[in-house]
Amino acid sequence: MTVEEALKDADQKMHAAVSVAQEELASLRTGRANPKLLDRLNIEYYGTHVPLNQLASFSVPEPRLLLVQPFDRTALAAIEKAILASDLGLTPSNDGNVIRLAFPPLTEERHRDLIKLAHQRAEEGRVAVRNVRRHAKETIERLEREHTISEDDLRRSEKELQRLTDQCVVEIDGILGHKEKELMEV
Repeated sequence: MTVEEALKDADQKMHAAVSVAQEELASLRTGRANPKLLDRLNIEYYGTHVPLNQLASFSVPEPRLLLVQPFDRTALAAIEKAILASDLGLTPSNDGNVIRLAFPPLTEERHRDLIKLAHQRAEEGRVAVRNVRRHAKETIERLEREHTISEDDLRRSEKELQRLTDQCVVEIDGILGHKEKELMEV
């Protein structure tokens, strides 16, 4: 493995960690209807687990109401059951055609809990980025020990690796800041 390959691999893995952190933060409930909240739900459909977004379409007619329109009406009960069993804290109402999810306004205490959870998930993303940096740094140092690269190349590549790390951490912090602002809206 060359230094360039190690840096490219680290860059890809770091950006993947940022994407995961972004998805984790997007799945936090803010009090506003957002179809992203249902992305992680899998529905038992004819004996297999299928992601909800493959079984239904979503619409947001009001800021605090989410409509789930199944493509197949026979899946309605299974979708409703999965939403009830999830950790979303939402109670679906079913009229035979669509499922309505009403989002109650969040309490001040729930706002604080969600912000803490957002900070935890962002920190998990930062830790993942730093772990990628550590593994890449070990790879580059091994190349230097094996005399494949010079000490100057080692220093240069470590600086580049740190720049990539800082860039990804700033990206995660930006996503967290946006989510905090979204959570504080009443």
